[in-house]
Amino acid sequence: MEHISLFTEQERKDFVKLYKTIYDEAYSYFTKEEWRKIKELVIFGIEKGVYNRTEQGINLLIKNLSTTVILFKEVGLKKHSLLAVILYPLCSNGLISTAQLAKEFGPDIETILNGLIKINSLYVKDEVIESDNFRKLLLSFAEDIRVIIVMIADRLALMRMINHHPNEKYRLEVTNECEFLYTPLAHRLGLYNIKSELEDMTLKYKHREIYTDIAHKLNQTKVAREAYIRSFIEPLKKRLDATGLKYSIKGRTKSIFSIWNKIKKQNTDIENIYDLFAIRIILDTEEIKEKAECWQVYSIVTDMYQPNPKRLKDWLSIPKSNGYESLHITVLGPQKRFVEVQIRSKRMDEIAERGLAAHWKYKGIKGENGVDQWLSNIREVLENNSSPNELMKNFKMNLYNEEIFVFTPNGDLHKLPKGATVLDFAFMIHTKLGSKCVGAKINNRNVKINHVLNSGDQIEILTSPQQSPKQDWLNIVCTSKARVKIRQTLKEAEHKEAEFGKELLVRRFKNRKIDIEESILMKLIKKMGYKTMTSFFYNLATGTLEINDILDKYSEIERQEKEPFENKELRTAEGFVAPTVMPEEKESGKDDVLVIDKNIKGVEYKLAKCCNPIYGDDVFGFVSIQGGIKIHRCDCNNAKDMQTRYPYRVIRARWCGQSGDQYTITLRVVGNDDIGIVTNITSIISKEKNMSMRSISIDSNDGLFQGHISVMVDNLSALNSLMKKIQTVKGVKHVVRIS
Repeated sequence: MEHISLFTEQERKDFVKLYKTIYDEAYSYFTKEEWRKIKELVIFGIEKGVYNRTEQGINLLIKNLSTTVILFKEVGLKKHSLLAVILYPLCSNGLISTAQLAKEFGPDIETILNGLIKINSLYVKDEVIESDNFRKLLLSFAEDIRVIIVMIADRLALMRMINHHPNEKYRLEVTNECEFLYTPLAHRLGLYNIKSELEDMTLKYKHREIYTDIAHKLNQTKVAREAYIRSFIEPLKKRLDATGLKYSIKGRTKSIFSIWNKIKKQNTDIENIYDLFAIRIILDTEEIKEKAECWQVYSIVTDMYQPNPKRLKDWLSIPKSNGYESLHITVLGPQKRFVEVQIRSKRMDEIAERGLAAHWKYKGIKGENGVDQWLSNIREVLENNSSPNELMKNFKMNLYNEEIFVFTPNGDLHKLPKGATVLDFAFMIHTKLGSKCVGAKINNRNVKINHVLNSGDQIEILTSPQQSPKQDWLNIVCTSKARVKIRQTLKEAEHKEAEFGKELLVRRFKNRKIDIEESILMKLIKKMGYKTMTSFFYNLATGTLEINDILDKYSEIERQEKEPFENKELRTAEGFVAPTVMPEEKESGKDDVLVIDKNIKGVEYKLAKCCNPIYGDDVFGFVSIQGGIKIHRCDCNNAKDMQTRYPYRVIRARWCGQSGDQYTITLRVVGNDDIGIVTNITSIISKEKNMSMRSISIDSNDGLFQGHISVMVDNLSALNSLMKKIQTVKGVKHVVRIS
């Protein structure tokens, strides 16, 4: 690869170093023929320009190689992750198909690549995900957990590369995304080394002065800290050696980010923080003896140093959902300084360092029920029609919270996030149980639904058939599952009430012998400040709106719409004398835009409300009983009846010249109830020249939405162009002009 010329001098050195690392780590996983093929494909990609720099100047080949090294060293993913990351640009640019690579290297690479292609399609315009694409990103994540791990490694590689990036805004955007999404994901998947590094870099890029100050103070005290750790470990080693246990001890200072967190929480300086140290004792033992030997070491440590019982964390008996197992205790060491001691086996340490990838090595890829459940929860959250912000809130809440462990009356163990309430627990057991929950018995004591649970609680849910979810329940729960179920139940109840409200309105209109015109009703709803018809009808049903007031307001709007036409003096067709039209006279913008019969202009006419014709429609005139002329579209629902029964009253009509007027039409749009679809439609309308939106009403049900949009347009050509553009919006199924 000596002929590669897309590097700076430093990048060339980085490339050589990365290539050697990958070769040493991965060579044994490939045959010579496979390794040759990989090099050929990469060189082919370089020649075709698929590894060129991104818009922000990031060297794509260096980033992909760095991602691969992270996957090897930090996570433990090998062959297929290397292939997927390195060869992804070739697939995304269409130089080779995923199916071809599957034939060469096996089906696993196709699965990972398809996931990466889906995700990176969301990053087409920028290297930071937008909130409207967040649901799609999570859906891609939920399909294959390896895709999440590859993307976490990719973001870590990018974060390492942007330390001195000249575009401050870009660096902050990438940092914010990592802070919000990829750091919590790394935490959830047990990739604690990656999580700590991302946290440190987040602090560095957002608060560089704070980061530098803490790093400088740690560097100043490095020698003293190392001496202290030695003084703590040496007597401990003597006691451990006497037991005959096989072990190793690591001592380290906590991460800069965790130190900063302590400074904030304790409102103090770094000099006053004592538990900066963490000691890790790793036992080399068989899996069957792990727990017994860990507790044996715990006994030795707490015999030598005074423990703090409140700081005992036992993840041996009940591991975390991501597979993490360890025993943590904080003790008072020499000089009365607190030290955290972590006790675990070699197997546990590998899982703690490399997360789920290492857990699969021991338990098999399907062995981690906690993650299967977590992915299931993600899908459940995605099914709820949340706003992007609500979805993000639910998702992050599902990732980062610490866990508590509670029991049913039968002794079944359940894990919940810290801060969960009785209502969260009830919804976790079953939706019906949550919906009917009125309280609980915890350790034989009655408590309310908003009672916050603690580890070890034994919970018996109390229900009532009269109970149903309330809006304020959303302020009580903290789990995404409970929030989703409450919202769904409230929405279903609202739809039922709205249907009743609609029926009530229709009945009252019939009683007054008023025909409902949808366009007028939509204007009324919009004028009253409602965004959806559902909420309007719901308030009618619940009595928030007085139905007689609605009828009066409707009649007022109807009267105002008819008034302009009623005030005009209509000229009858019988009394009309056609003006003489000179041959040289040309149509101009000042002429009437509608010509009646042959060349008759200046006739008073109305546009029929039943079909709302606009300039450009095929039209005809119909002489009304009062003598006026109404203009109908040729495809009007009433056209056939009029032409059959009253052919003598039908006259020809055509448009001419140029229209200076605008016409109100209503479109019915049907599509998937996706986040951002309404925004995309309204954005298209707002960008159209000489076009404005009068009103919009959206109603969603069972994953579909139906919208009625009133728009002011100049002519039929502009309307057809608009309909075609709306039809191209992803998720839109039908666009129909209804008036």
